[in-house]
Amino acid sequence: MMTKLEIVNPIAPEASRFGPAPELSEDDKSKDEFFVRLAEITEAMIARHGKDFAMGTLVLTARFVAENKPLVKKAGA
Repeated sequence: MMTKLEIVNPIAPEASRFGPAPELSEDDKSKDEFFVRLAEITEAMIARHGKDFAMGTLVLTARFVAENKPLVKKAGA
């Protein structure tokens, strides 16, 4: 069962101590949404297959991105 995740900003985890957090740009909001989705997928991988699988998958994905390798096979390719 998935639980709602609370993502903490690693740069300013306690922004309220320093006043209100600045308004995020649309680009930053989009990045945050992707980070939340990735966190949810990672939590699901850990729950189903363990930390080693999740870490290995994320590292392998990062390697494919760095090497410009396709992450999925295209239909008919």
